[in-house]
Amino acid sequence: MEQFRGQTMEAVEVESKGSHGGEGDRRSIDRRSSWGCTLLLVNNCLQYTSYFALSTNLVNYFMVELHAGSKSAANSVTNWVGTGSITPLAAAFLADSFLGRYWTITLFLVISVVGYGVVTASASAALQSAVLFYAGLYLVALGAALSPVLSSFGADQFGDDESERARQSSFFNWFYFSLSVGSLVGGTVLVWVQTAHGWRLGYGIPALLSVLAVALFVAGTGAYRRHQPPGGSPLTRIAQVVVAAVRKCDVEAPDDAALLHERDGDDGMSAIQGSRRLAHTDQFRFLDKAAVETAADKGVQPVSPWRLCTVTQVEELKCVLRMLPVWACGIIFAAAYTQISTTFVLQADTMDPRVGGFRVPAAVLSVFDTLSVMLWVPLYDRAVVPLARRLTGHRDGLTQLARMGVGFVILTIAMLTAGVLEVARRRVLAHHGMFVDADGTEYVPMSIFWQVPQYMVVGAAEVFTFIGQMEFFYDQAPDAMRSVCSGLSSAAYALGNYASSALVVIVVRATARGGSPGWIPDDINDGHLDYFFWLLAMLSVGNFGAYLLVARWYNYKKTAD
Repeated sequence: MEQFRGQTMEAVEVESKGSHGGEGDRRSIDRRSSWGCTLLLVNNCLQYTSYFALSTNLVNYFMVELHAGSKSAANSVTNWVGTGSITPLAAAFLADSFLGRYWTITLFLVISVVGYGVVTASASAALQSAVLFYAGLYLVALGAALSPVLSSFGADQFGDDESERARQSSFFNWFYFSLSVGSLVGGTVLVWVQTAHGWRLGYGIPALLSVLAVALFVAGTGAYRRHQPPGGSPLTRIAQVVVAAVRKCDVEAPDDAALLHERDGDDGMSAIQGSRRLAHTDQFRFLDKAAVETAADKGVQPVSPWRLCTVTQVEELKCVLRMLPVWACGIIFAAAYTQISTTFVLQADTMDPRVGGFRVPAAVLSVFDTLSVMLWVPLYDRAVVPLARRLTGHRDGLTQLARMGVGFVILTIAMLTAGVLEVARRRVLAHHGMFVDADGTEYVPMSIFWQVPQYMVVGAAEVFTFIGQMEFFYDQAPDAMRSVCSGLSSAAYALGNYASSALVVIVVRATARGGSPGWIPDDINDGHLDYFFWLLAMLSVGNFGAYLLVARWYNYKKTAD
């Protein structure tokens, strides 16, 4: 660990010399940074290939190999996915507080290897065991928690000048692109391997890919340009500000921020290890009381941080408080987004799946969402940003908040598109009834591929909002809290899934009364799924209205000069 830290400091010194010592040094540093980031993108792709190879067909493994019922299998999958959406906060906390991002990534990559190895071993006929499989499965969920840490570590590789910030913004686009490539390969090719050649090979390949991910990450150690040191527990620092402010509730905070307590020095760094000083802001003025140095504080040396905090420490909490409303708006967005794996599939289950002699499974249509992301990422990076930059004059074309807002609007259009399709499907059903295939399968005589437009629109919304969230929570977080704040995106996604489930329960109970089948009955031909899509569109519009107010109120973070 100490040896690595020494290497890190040396790398920072070389970078500093390069910024002043010639174009050749600068190009050398840029090449090293590009190589390191490329390795991280490949690593992310390998991880998500493995993850989706496991998750996409997981419900069938529970039913076929572990003999679980359909409801039990579905619950097992959702519980596992929910766990995998929450654990990133734990990994992020560990990275920011104690281990740093490099060592946290290394640790969780190794945990993934062990998890996939156990899953593969449990798929063997000789070792098949539900307990063993669950153990491996939840180790994988824990290992998969490093996504926000990995994205933050990748963004750390860029400097603060204009060209570097532009490259950093582009990195987030390609990070999500690599995720999409992994989900496409894992959810199609490796699922086919599981179906055609068995679970042992189908799970063995992800295990090998996870080993390769570890090897690539470690091999790139010398190419990684920047390493954010751990700054201690952010929860402790936040608690200290709250306690100190409450203790001094009767103290008047000065109008001149220069009178508040801050670390001395001209290097621009705060008392928090590896964190730059933050400029004072006027929002949440009550918290400034924590940085007021009273006569009692001057009589005690050193002063306890539970009594006196620095301006930067206070501003850390303010940054988090400012981000929370933006984060909350992402929950409704995620609730609408999750329809691609729920109501979109229910809709497709009733439509004509035939393409010649082949039947397209309803869930396979989600591949068009992934393809849309893969199309929109380079389109956004190479066309939208330059065009928007000319129109707005902003370095990134669109501000982070504007980018997310565009995604909110696009997802609303996706819900409207799904509603229009449902109206058309019901009309076809009313005019032609259900067709019955030779094997007894019933379907509405309307091709399942009419769903492609709504999946493509959802993919565009992802590129604007989900990638915008990744960049926003990284950029607006204090230096020593970037992993934790980046983990907020996955937490919003998890809560969005829960909100979607709760909304369905509420709608079913509210509409299925007096003998009415309601909007979402078991047979959606008897219901009104279109009304549910209109409801989601209305909620999205209301959420966008709230988001506009939040965006107008939000003040972007500034470091102290």
